Parts: sequence; C-alpha cells; structure tokens
Amino acid sequence: MQQLNRPARRAVLVLHLAVSVSWLGLTLGLLTLGLTGYTTGSPEMATVAYRAMKIFGDWLVLPLAFASLISGLVLSLGTAWGLARHRWVVVKFWLTLITVLLSVFSLRPGINHLAAEAAAGTPVADISLVIAPSVATATYLFITAISVLKPWGLTTRGSRLRRARRNGVEGADVR
Repeated sequence: MQQLNRPARRAVLVLHLAVSVSWLGLTLGLLTLGLTGYTTGSPEMATVAYRAMKIFGDWLVLPLAFASLISGLVLSLGTAWGLARHRWVVVKFWLTLITVLLSVFSLRPGINHLAAEAAAGTPVADISLVIAPSVATATYLFITAISVLKPWGLTTRGSRLRRARRNGVEGADVR
C-alpha cells in the first residue's frame, strides 16, 4: 500500500482514535449494565439493563469494532509503522482481531439471549455478561497502553528491512 499523505494520515488517525475510544467507552457501558443486571435484586431493573445492552450491542458493537480494525489496518499499512515491522503493532492487530471475533460470536449472542429472556419476563442473572466486558475493557486498555508506549522493538522482518534501508539496498520495502 502506498504511504498516506499527511492530511490523509491525520484524518485516519483521528478516525481510529475516535472509534477506538468509543469502543472502549461502549464496553465500559456494557460492563456497567451487565453488573447492574447481575447484581440487582429487581427483575425489572435486570430487564431494563439487558434490554439496554441489546440496543448497544445491536447498533454500536460491530460498527465500532470493525471501524477500529479497519482504520488500524489502514494506518499500519499506510504509514512507516507497517503491519509486521514492530512487535507492538502485531500484538495490537491480533488482540483487536480476536476481540472483534469475540464480539461477533460470543458477546452479541450472549446479550441477545439474555435480552430475549428479559423480554419473556424471565431474566436470569448471567456472570458471562460481566466477565466478557471486563476482559474486553482490560484488553482495550492494554492495547491503548502499547499504542502509547510502543514496547518490544522491531520484528525480524522489521530488523531486516531496517538493515536493508541502511545498506542502501535498491528496491527494499521501507514500510
């Protein structure tokens, strides 16, 4: 992929930060609602909490998850960071991909199941809707930390590309 020019890079960076922070905030909201539904003694309050989780799950989880993944890919492939040059980028990519898949195949189905029970008038407290957002929140905070700190250095590919660039090898992929 061709390097993004400065205005494009900044626009994608702002988009990536906005959707990533939104995804983190949404997960904190889901955690709060999950805790409310799990700990309340009121079936009515549990029903409201699980129905609210369904609204957030239906309208926000997947768009924010996919927007975060795609904007991160565009940034990594369109800038000098690259997708496989730095270990922190590789870790961030895989953690994001895993959390997107878990959102699709675990979180949303769990929310939908509890919301259906709540709609039927039989909400059952489920710890999984406390655990899943807790793990997701911890993961997103870790991803945020490594994005800021950029630990662990270059990958083997990144080291090889850096050496090739320093040695002036023609045609070396410098991304």
